[in-house]
Parts: sequence; structure tokens; C-alpha cells
Amino acid sequence: MAPPDPPAERLDPATTVLLTVECQSGVVGPDSALPELAAAARASGALVNIARLVAGAHDAGVQVVHAIAERRPDGRGASRNARLFRAAERLPVQQLTGTRAVRVADPIPVGDADLVVRRLHGLSPLAGTGVDALLRNLGCRTLVVTGVSANVAVPNTVFDAVNLGYTAVVPADAIAGVPADYTAAMVSHTLALVATVTTAEAVLRGWRSTPRSG
Repeated sequence: MAPPDPPAERLDPATTVLLTVECQSGVVGPDSALPELAAAARASGALVNIARLVAGAHDAGVQVVHAIAERRPDGRGASRNARLFRAAERLPVQQLTGTRAVRVADPIPVGDADLVVRRLHGLSPLAGTGVDALLRNLGCRTLVVTGVSANVAVPNTVFDAVNLGYTAVVPADAIAGVPADYTAAMVSHTLALVATVTTAEAVLRGWRSTPRSG
């Protein structure tokens, strides 16, 4: 059974921000440092659905924020307090500042009004990055979270959003992780407890049904 559409007030374009998490070429692109994750994002349709959501947000006047994880060539400021970070240092593709790897991946469109926020540390775009203040300045009350991975960055983002007082909305077909069945379990047994779980089409339908102000 498909989840019900989110209440209209939760998708009000004036108070909603669409966040894409680590949807960068070096993560979900054809030359990914994590080819299994990139393949899952494409095979599941998540990457296409993220692109649809971004395009729909542009049409509806919803603010889009692209959260990019990157690393300085000298490694300054990078986290090393978890196995994940140390493993990332040894990957053949590095998410280096200024390189193609840290550009928003195709086919996701980037509009002139979109904000691209970059972090050098941690597991979430909201923890210790200043993005919380940015969202509050934008008038955000609802954060629609998309991207990768359902293993680490997406749940971290959702938990941080909820802890900071935002309403989190997760289109389950616009996130991906590995293995694929783990993503479904994460959504059902964890994210559904703290966020409004929905679909990309339901979010788009909500935006289309709300007249654009201005």
C-alpha cells in the first residue's frame, strides 16, 4: 500500500526546502568512488526521481539546497574518527574541492536560485555546518530529504532535522543505499518513526496543487 500524501501544509512552498544529499558526480555519477551505491541510485530510479523533484521544486518556487561532501587535497579539516572516513581516504576517486567529483550529478538540474552547501567533515550536512541557520533564514519549517546514502548520510540528516525542530519528509523512492533491501528496511523501521514517508510523485502532486505565490 502506498503511503498517504503528506498534508498540504507540510509541503507549502513558502516554508519547504528540498535538500539533495551527496548527489554529486563522485558519488552517484558514472565515475563514482562508490560504484555499487551509484548503481543502486540509478537502478532504483532514485536519481531520476531526485531530478524530477528538483525540477518540480523549481516550477513550484520551492527552495532547493544541494549538500555536497568534499575534501581538501591536503585533508585539512577532514574527519578521521570513524572507519568510513579512513576508508574514503583510500578510494580511487576522491571528492576533492574544485573537481568534477563534487559537482551536482546529472541528470539533476541546478537552478540559479539553488544553494550549494559544502562540508569538509562529518556525516550530515546539518551537523556543525551552518546549514541550520541558513534554513531558518529561508523560513524553512519542512525539509524534504533526498539523496544518498540510506545507510549513513540520509538517516543522519533526518535525525538532525527532527532534533532541530524541522518536519522531515522523505520520498522513499528518492533515496538509495546498499544493499537495496537495506534501504527499504531503514525506511520502514527507522525513518518512518521520525519522518513523513511518502513518494516523489506525492510531493510533486502537493506542490502542483498549491498556487505559487508572487
